[in-house]
Amino acid sequence: MGSSIQISARDGSGVFSGYLAVPACGSGPGLVLLQEIFGVNANVREIADYYAEEGYVVLAPDLFWRQQPGVELGYSAQEFQQAFGLYQGFDQDKGIDDIDAALGVLREWPEVNGGLAVLGFCLGARLAYLSACRCDVDVAIGYYGMGMEHHLDEADHIKGRLVLHFAGADEYCPAAARERIYAGLAARDNVELYLYPEVDHAFARAGSPHFHKPSALMAHQRSVTALRRRIGPHYDLSALWDKHCEYEFDTRNVEDTMATMVGEPYVNHIPTMTGGVGYRQLYRFYKHHFVDSNPPDTKLTPISRTVGDTQIVDELLFSFTHSCEIDWLLPGVAPTGRFVEIPLLAVVKFRGDKLYHEHIYWDQASLLVQVGLLDPTGLPVAGRETAAKLLDESLPSNTLMASWAGSADKE
Repeated sequence: MGSSIQISARDGSGVFSGYLAVPACGSGPGLVLLQEIFGVNANVREIADYYAEEGYVVLAPDLFWRQQPGVELGYSAQEFQQAFGLYQGFDQDKGIDDIDAALGVLREWPEVNGGLAVLGFCLGARLAYLSACRCDVDVAIGYYGMGMEHHLDEADHIKGRLVLHFAGADEYCPAAARERIYAGLAARDNVELYLYPEVDHAFARAGSPHFHKPSALMAHQRSVTALRRRIGPHYDLSALWDKHCEYEFDTRNVEDTMATMVGEPYVNHIPTMTGGVGYRQLYRFYKHHFVDSNPPDTKLTPISRTVGDTQIVDELLFSFTHSCEIDWLLPGVAPTGRFVEIPLLAVVKFRGDKLYHEHIYWDQASLLVQVGLLDPTGLPVAGRETAAKLLDESLPSNTLMASWAGSADKE
C-alpha cells in the first residue's frame, strides 16, 4: 500500500526515509508510527498499512538512520543482538527531533486533514511518551514501553491524550517500574493506562512467541477509540451497517455486500461456525450459502443498537418460515415449514469506513426446539418463549428452574 518518502532532519544533518501509507479514500488525520528496535521492517510496514485502512495517513520514519540507514531486521537471536546494539547507540533526543520532523511533514502534507498522533511499540512506546511531552501531538499511544519512569518529570508538558498499554509479565518494564509510572501518570485526566495481566513484551506483534490475540485486539480497540475521539476520522457506522444488511437481505446482491467490506474480511456465525475468512471464501459463502439461501419472509426486527468508535452491537429478533434449507443457520436440515423467531446478537467491527468482521450469536437450542429437532422436556432450554420475553419482560422468569417456587418465602 505504501511508498518511501524523504524527510529532512531539523538539525540540517541530512535526510532520512519514511514509509508512507495513505487510506484508500486519499486523505485522513496524520499518524507517525514509531518502530521497535528492529527498524522499519515488514512488521512496521504492515502496521502502517493496517492503520491506513483505519483511515489515517501513516508515516513510519527510519529512526536509526544516524547510525545505519534502512535497518530492517527480523527476530532471530543474531538479529536481536544487532538490534540491541543499535538501541544502545541510539540518541534519544535526536530521535525526538526526527519524530518532530516527521510530524512536520504530515502537518504540511496535503492529504492530511484533522489532527496528528504518534503510535509506538517497545522503543517506540517510550518515544511516543516523550513525543507527547515535547512535541505538538493530539494523541500519543505506546505499547509495552520501557524507561518512561525516568522521564516522569516531563509529564506536566503533556497537552494531548496519552494512552499506554503495559504487559503484566514484561521483564523490560517490571512491576516496580510500572508502579512508578502509574504513580506519576494515573491521576492525570488526559492519560489512559491499561495493564494486560500475564502477557509478555510484544504481545501485540503477530508472529511473536508472546503474541496474545485477545489482549492485542482489546489494546487496538482502545487505541483506535482514543484516536477517533481526538482526531477522527468519524464515520456513520450505523448507516454503513444498515446498507450492508440491505444488500444481504433486501436486494440480495453479493457484489454490493462485499463492496461494503475491507479487502480481506471475515464472518463467523458462532453457533454453527459458518461464514468465511478472506475475500474469496466469504464471497463463496455469500454467493452459494447465504444471500440467496434465506427464506422469502426473513425479517430482522431491531431491539437495541450500541454504537462505539470502532464497532456496533445489534440486538435483534430474527424471524422466518423454515421453507427452504438454510445452510448457515440449520445446515443439512430439510425444510420443516415452521415459523421461527429467535433473539440474535451481531457484533460488527469496522476498519475505517468498511466492515472488517461480523460475529453473530444466537441460541441454537431455542432454534432446534422451534423446528422440532430438540425436545425441551427435562432440558434447561426454551423455544419461541425466548423471543417473546425479549419483547415483554413482564412474562414469567425462571420457569425452567424447578427450585424457584421453593425460594418464595426465603430471605
